[in-house]
Amino acid sequence: MSKIYGYVRVSSTDQNEDRQLAAMHEQNVPDINIYIDKQSGKNFNRPQYRKLIKKIRDGDLLYILSIDRLGRNYEEIQQQWRILTKEKGVDICVIDMPLLDTRNGKDLMGTFIADLVLQILSFVAETERGNIRQRQQQGIATAKQKGVKFGRPESSLPNNFPKIVKDWKRGKLTTSEAIKKSNLSRSTFYRKAQKYELLEKKQK
Repeated sequence: MSKIYGYVRVSSTDQNEDRQLAAMHEQNVPDINIYIDKQSGKNFNRPQYRKLIKKIRDGDLLYILSIDRLGRNYEEIQQQWRILTKEKGVDICVIDMPLLDTRNGKDLMGTFIADLVLQILSFVAETERGNIRQRQQQGIATAKQKGVKFGRPESSLPNNFPKIVKDWKRGKLTTSEAIKKSNLSRSTFYRKAQKYELLEKKQK
């Protein structure tokens, strides 16, 4: 007997999958047959998707809310669609795009239309992913021009750091003592001490 499955994907653990789950429930997909991944759609190496692929059988029906929930890589979406529909004999229904419902139009024209729509939507999904990445890079570049710093904030140095370095270099302080007095990590202490020595040499 054929079964109904649903696949839900959000890009990160802090994103909400409620809208996709509600769409699955509207299609009467049993909770036990809904597979949820919380990670990027850049590839199909996702644990729940892999479990779904192993579980689903010929004649089963798979619901996804939109094509970008399946993935965002144009070529891989095409490949997975072929694996599901051609190799495994599964029907797929993209809820937000009724034309992408393999239960309809099993004739040559229906298959051609579905394949064409899939190619267009897959291309759009990947293009949008590229646009998002480009906008992020542009935003970072603009922020850097405005002086915004990324990464961990620089560790603040104690006012007596020059004296600590001098005492350390003269052997009056051990490395552990100098690090403790500076309230820095070992790697940061070495880096800051080196910068201080270079600055001191330039000033001489």
